[in-house]
Amino acid sequence: MQFQVRTDNHIHNSEELAETLRAEIEGALHGRVADRLRRVEVYLQDTNHDKGGIDKRCAIEAHLAGLPAIAVDHRATTVAEAVSGAVDRLAHALERKLGRLEDRDDRVSMSGQET
Repeated sequence: MQFQVRTDNHIHNSEELAETLRAEIEGALHGRVADRLRRVEVYLQDTNHDKGGIDKRCAIEAHLAGLPAIAVDHRATTVAEAVSGAVDRLAHALERKLGRLEDRDDRVSMSGQET
């Protein structure tokens, strides 16, 4: 899996930050999702820098094999909270997407007959 972290000029990007993010994302996406991931891109942004408030934004784009990219984002007061919220949203979105795909294969029609 390719993993990339991009930050704006207000958030310091480092190998340590990238490894921490990678570990958190891989930990949340274990199981059937992790083996289908081809690329994950994380974007961190501090929109108001000095003003404070809910201005930290984490956007995550996940590319699964054979499917369009899935993108989520979350805003919070700290980078850690923004990342945690975005990771939770990504896990939910991926599970939902894969659940729909699997449901399509084992679908039973309303009449009770398999399609």
